[in-house]
Amino acid sequence: SEDPEIRKFWIDHCKACVRISQYFAEELGSPCAMNIWIPDGFKDIPADRMSPRARLKDSLDQILAMDYDKSKVLIAVESKVFGIGMESCTVGSHEFYMNYAASRGIMCLLDSGHFHPTEMISDKISSMLLFSDKIALHVSRPVRWDSDHVVLFDDETREIAKEIVRNDPDRVLLALDFFDASINRICAWVVGMRNMQKALLYALLMPNEKLAKLQEERRFTELMMEQEELKTYPYGDVWDYFCQMNQVPVKEQWFKEVQAYEKEVLLKRS
Repeated sequence: SEDPEIRKFWIDHCKACVRISQYFAEELGSPCAMNIWIPDGFKDIPADRMSPRARLKDSLDQILAMDYDKSKVLIAVESKVFGIGMESCTVGSHEFYMNYAASRGIMCLLDSGHFHPTEMISDKISSMLLFSDKIALHVSRPVRWDSDHVVLFDDETREIAKEIVRNDPDRVLLALDFFDASINRICAWVVGMRNMQKALLYALLMPNEKLAKLQEERRFTELMMEQEELKTYPYGDVWDYFCQMNQVPVKEQWFKEVQAYEKEVLLKRS
């Protein structure tokens, strides 16, 4: 904002969120990620892109200057390509936040629904980890240009999981970011969570060292063949056994519980 009072309000708000995050971390005994996402930009072509970004940079610097325990609060910044009311320019672009996070020693958060439709965050993970100690992810499902659709067990979710497993999982903070008010939200949550778990299990079952060796030796024909054959390996049986081991419903059996809860609880709410 051009108005310093409005800007100060949101700077103070973020500082309060840092304090709340540290309280969470101390109470729970584990670090708390505190993510900053600002929907800020211009609907039409701006005359000045530099000044808003300079103000954003200064505001973030004021937030980070506060006294907090960096081992307990892991601050991240999240970009967005554009949105309603900011179709022509987003102040907090990926380039802005990627450079800001790298220069300030904080995390850059990649949301799978906040990039152009042809961009995939699975391709960005390895590059980010070469220059950052940790990164954060919001796994969602973009439709056209926006996110927040229920996570599916699709190609990109599997690629994200493979990149996490292959490139030191301890350095990636993984979260899901989706909602859909048109369907049962408990069902959406369970489907999304199970699909992310399925993708991670799928990635763990891959012969990653063998595949990497084929690439290193430039045996690309064999690599493609192996990757295609693996798609029909009996992964589903391993998933079913994993569910049995953890005493949770196998396949779609869990959906009956959601239906019963919807009938007995959700539909009776005013």
